[in-house]
Amino acid sequence: MSSASDARFWDRTSSRYARSAIADLAGYERTLERTREQLKPQDRVLELGCGTGSTALRLAGGVQSYLATDISTGMIAIAEQKLAAEAIPGLSFRVTTAEALGPDAPFDAVLGFSYLHLVRDLPGTLEHIRGLLAEGGLFISKTPCIGDMNPLVGYAALPVMRALRLAPYAAVFSVAELKERVSAVGFQILAVENHASKAKHWRPYIVARKA
Repeated sequence: MSSASDARFWDRTSSRYARSAIADLAGYERTLERTREQLKPQDRVLELGCGTGSTALRLAGGVQSYLATDISTGMIAIAEQKLAAEAIPGLSFRVTTAEALGPDAPFDAVLGFSYLHLVRDLPGTLEHIRGLLAEGGLFISKTPCIGDMNPLVGYAALPVMRALRLAPYAAVFSVAELKERVSAVGFQILAVENHASKAKHWRPYIVARKA
């Protein structure tokens, strides 16, 4: 499988994804609240893996500009329909990846929610993200760390589901491994928080500054 096959998977599931309920609504609202606290009105923001645009629509009104991106044409089409019904100045959607974006107009903040575990080259993607940020810019993420879950999920169930085309690529790493990889490319980690309503800390919310 490849990035192109991942995009086709999300295209196929985009309508069902748009209809699905947020599994942990309280945790999601906490993430939005904390992210707003990190952003300033003059900020230029990039969101990677924006899906159907729900988070972008909630956050974009508080910053100067907000570019929300995804690899899936189907996801972005739904996001643009939402934007047409609820116009927000400064918000735009685009089908692209971190690697395809140039560093000529650096961002003050890059957001990636439920995103990093889906990229195929995590160190390379983190390097690109760092290059897209202005000096002192923030990278804010919230990532499922499958390596801290039941081993059957990452090492047995996921490969079978991918083989049956029931799941896209998903990397298996722990919270500790993710923090190490973020730091290794030149980020200073400012905060690691658990926003989940349940006790398990499988989706760390990380705020990191470009050092």
